[in-house]
Amino acid sequence: MKSTAGDFALDERERRGGEFVRQQSRFRDWVSAEKPGGSAPQPGRYHLYVCRACPWAHRTIIGRALMGLEQAVSISYVDPIRDARGWAFTTPGVYEDTVNGFDFLAQAYAAADPSYRGRVTVPVLWDRERTTIVNNESADILRMLSTVFAPLGEHPQELYPPALAAEIDALNERIYEQVNNGVYRAGFSTDQRVYERAVRGVFELLDELDARLEQSRFLFGPVPLETDWRLFTTLIRFDAVYQVHFKCSLRKITEYRNLWPYLRDLYQWPGVAETVSFEEIRAHYYRTHADINPTRLVAVMPALQLWEPPGREGR
Repeated sequence: MKSTAGDFALDERERRGGEFVRQQSRFRDWVSAEKPGGSAPQPGRYHLYVCRACPWAHRTIIGRALMGLEQAVSISYVDPIRDARGWAFTTPGVYEDTVNGFDFLAQAYAAADPSYRGRVTVPVLWDRERTTIVNNESADILRMLSTVFAPLGEHPQELYPPALAAEIDALNERIYEQVNNGVYRAGFSTDQRVYERAVRGVFELLDELDARLEQSRFLFGPVPLETDWRLFTTLIRFDAVYQVHFKCSLRKITEYRNLWPYLRDLYQWPGVAETVSFEEIRAHYYRTHADINPTRLVAVMPALQLWEPPGREGR
């Protein structure tokens, strides 16, 4: 049966009254050494299925790198270009499932739950021992990598300090609603008023965060925490994709007094730039949403000077 990326892009999204509604994650188990009969944080037991283009999966790629978990948690990348069959492993040594030999990520979902009929999404945390999906919620996986898996890391960093837990959770939720998911609610909307409301929400919070960063190098102080990295994966895609493709066109991140150097600061953090692939990011968005971009032309990369010194060290 012939299929196109455009067909899949239309099928993957639920809309209500012109508004994009994101699917809830189905697999929400938690790695824990204390849980009887459950998953334990052991080196080599867990595998990440991710896509470099996806901001949700990108969170977990960054978390793995920041913690130094490359030897403890293996990883496979899917091809950023999808068709109606979904995320696929298309190229040996590049986009390849090195654990199960699957051709499509959908096979992992079917192995975990043969009755699953929802969308197949990344990231996925896979348990080799139990041969099943542990979790497919990016927020959970990032939190686990920085807490439960910390003893396995070669250079662990504290991304979720207990003293700031409540504040981190509260700001995470606001950033998710208005920015991380807000750009999608704008881009996938089919109603003018719904679209404009989503765009206003995106920039209202970006303006607020820009003001917050006037006084602080990162959102909670001198070092980046979980919330910074959750925001980063949206900001790094903003001018290259969301400002054009999702019509979040009020301002660019490069026009912000503080968010722009803040973004450069995060990009230049050790190990982070290597996780960013603008080629895959742009190819994925512009070539797999045919209802938004029917020509599938990929917008020219903006001239972002990401290695320009951010100059935020004294804040």
